[in-house]
Amino acid sequence: MSENPPHALLRPQVALPFLLVALIWGSTWWVITGQIDEVPPSWSVTWRFMLATPCMFALALFTGKSLRIGRNGHLLAVFIGLSQFCLNFNFVYRAELHLTSGIVAVMFGLLMVPNALLGRALLGQQLTARFLLGSLVAIAGIVLLLVHEARISPLGGNIPLGIGLAIGGILSASVANVVQANPTGRSLAMVSLLAWSMLYGVIADFTLAWFTAGPPVFPSDPDYWFGMVWLALAGSVVTFPLYYTLVRQIGAGRAAYNSLFVVVIAMLISTFIEGYEWSLLAVAGSVLALAGMLLALRAKHV
Repeated sequence: MSENPPHALLRPQVALPFLLVALIWGSTWWVITGQIDEVPPSWSVTWRFMLATPCMFALALFTGKSLRIGRNGHLLAVFIGLSQFCLNFNFVYRAELHLTSGIVAVMFGLLMVPNALLGRALLGQQLTARFLLGSLVAIAGIVLLLVHEARISPLGGNIPLGIGLAIGGILSASVANVVQANPTGRSLAMVSLLAWSMLYGVIADFTLAWFTAGPPVFPSDPDYWFGMVWLALAGSVVTFPLYYTLVRQIGAGRAAYNSLFVVVIAMLISTFIEGYEWSLLAVAGSVLALAGMLLALRAKHV
């Protein structure tokens, strides 16, 4: 059960990492689109975590954290590696082949729902009627956005497939978010657990990429690698320790609220860079989605 006050997000030690994670992740949705144009998604995921993994180990050593996490710690790291750093990102990268980055980000705004439900089931964190009502309003808004997306289909993709892939990414991420905050995870240094998790995840990424896309693909475009550095260092090494710590501090449901800010940033980027086309349906969907998230955010315990 969470014992955090209703306005825990106003505490500086929570608010600052909360906003930093949102700002960085809001930009990564668009950067990912430049990683899947000429390179199979699985290889782009692999290169991202091949770069991020040694940096996370270096961060653990630099901060004086022990890399010894024990047998149970390694089992947990394997699970997080497969769910967060393999399945989640492979689903997301493929979803962006069919949906705009802004829409995928909006769908990930629903991460609060499985996070809160799993937090309740696995960690004993409470739910409230206000949270459930807000979640339903947000879902209605996202449905309107997806209907709008299906009508214009700017990428010419398979909209239902994109939706299914995004949902797979949401569920994979949610499971990892919650499980890392179990007693075993809480007993371990965050960066040490993440370093091993990324290592196991990148092994799975490499294997999946080889069997689904063939031999490694190394693009020559410098912009690709500039984007990769941003995704690996800022979008992974900086943000995941901050975000997973937030899950432990304020609960899985509340931590997922940073998606509210991520959505705003991602949709603005999608509008100005990807040429996202707004309509009354899209505006109504956005208003409902944000209003629902805000309503859920005001719940006292999530």
